[in-house]
Amino acid sequence: MGRLDGKVALITGAGSGMGRLAARAFVDEGALVVACDLKEAAARETVADLGERAVAVAADVTREADVARMVSTAVDRFGRLTVLYNNAGIFDQADESVLTMDEAVWDRTMAINVKGVAFCCKHGIPELIRAGGGSVINIASFVALMGCTVPQDAYTASKGAVVSLTRSLAVQFGPQGVRANAICPGPIETPLLRDLLKDENKRRVRLSRVPMGRFGQPEDVVSLSVYLASDESTWTNGAALVVDGGISVNYF
Repeated sequence: MGRLDGKVALITGAGSGMGRLAARAFVDEGALVVACDLKEAAARETVADLGERAVAVAADVTREADVARMVSTAVDRFGRLTVLYNNAGIFDQADESVLTMDEAVWDRTMAINVKGVAFCCKHGIPELIRAGGGSVINIASFVALMGCTVPQDAYTASKGAVVSLTRSLAVQFGPQGVRANAICPGPIETPLLRDLLKDENKRRVRLSRVPMGRFGQPEDVVSLSVYLASDESTWTNGAALVVDGGISVNYF
């Protein structure tokens, strides 16, 4: 038996990276999956080899009508929804200090990272309640919990909002069997991170702050998400779970 047998999961940002890996891991563990992405072709590529246990949906999480449609697709296709995995998010390379912040960067980051999560919860949580309970998994960041010497203030503020929203959801809906938790990853080895740290000195400085001596891998986050989606975590609620190789406890 898989750890997610009987679960129906809606995963946003599933067209690439951690979202794509999560969709495949969830199916491998027995879940039925709705893989959502802004880019329909990317979502379809994610589910191409997953058979009838997964379906692709194109949706912009900043548009409430899109979010309502992707939730209804999950229920229409699989009968119910039990896991809401809010993975979609952005980090704009132009994101810097508030002193130099471009308004468009701020607005776009907040729209996707905060409003998008709120819309998904607005339409997804009622379905989790109808199903008898379930799990909301929100992807935040370790920078939501500590300051960063390299400012990325829009991203940091947005992920802090995700953690606070998660706590509010945990209190509101815990009595109805819906638990909400945030995952706070450290730097994950992605094409974006490799591009940002092409300068070997910048890479060395960042790595020196990681006690484990390496950046995270997408699997490090997805493994925790499988736990949160499963019945193994039925008393884990309102937590901000840090997966950062020890960066946030490394004082020097």
